[in-house]
Amino acid sequence: MTSSNQQPASGTPAGGIPGGLPPPGRSDLSFIPVVWLLFVMALSVYGLVSAWWLVGNSGLPETVFYFVLGALAFDIITILWGLYLLGLAFGRSAYFPRHFTFWQIAIIVFLLARQAYVLAVPEFVFSARSLAIAAAEIGIGLFCIYLLRREAGSADVYTAQQAQAPSVFASIVAALLGIILGAVVGAVAGFALGAGIAEVTDISCFEGGCGYFAVFIGLTGLVVGAIAGGILAVWLVHRRRRKAAI
Repeated sequence: MTSSNQQPASGTPAGGIPGGLPPPGRSDLSFIPVVWLLFVMALSVYGLVSAWWLVGNSGLPETVFYFVLGALAFDIITILWGLYLLGLAFGRSAYFPRHFTFWQIAIIVFLLARQAYVLAVPEFVFSARSLAIAAAEIGIGLFCIYLLRREAGSADVYTAQQAQAPSVFASIVAALLGIILGAVVGAVAGFALGAGIAEVTDISCFEGGCGYFAVFIGLTGLVVGAIAGGILAVWLVHRRRRKAAI
């Protein structure tokens, strides 16, 4: 004799509805942490590209120099750690919610430490805009952690399917190769596009203006290509592995 709340004859899971869909009133928001992860990684790539030249600037005060150096180091850590999380997310690993939470807490701690440093060091000028942006990043991060809490339905999407999904190491290697190839292709295509636009629109080359414009478009193409290449590489690896398993 079976319990009435299990409903084996109808195929309805306990606490759910037919087909394993979320209960009424609960929307599937599991994609939001992954989208936020990609957005933060994109910001880190942009930070590396836009601020790397400051490392060789000898005119910076020591307080500013070490601030920039620390920010660049954290951007690198964020990207590499994010690639690991992407491997877990694409593999539908049950470890993703917990590891994402650790990653997001580290991001929040860094944002708070950065704001405290900027407010404490006199070489920096207070900016309400940067403070509002940091507050928004912290708020979105906390919301993503809330979505992936243990009792939330969104976390149920990430279930262990390691037999079908490739290993996290394979995902990271694929992502790194995709980032490198995408960055090269994006930079070349962006530079060529920038040079073409400068030629068509007759941008002045006085003091290298047209060249700077082409380089700027090339750097934009590098960032976009690196992000798109990494995501595409991880997606292709998981898609082929699942096809082979079927």
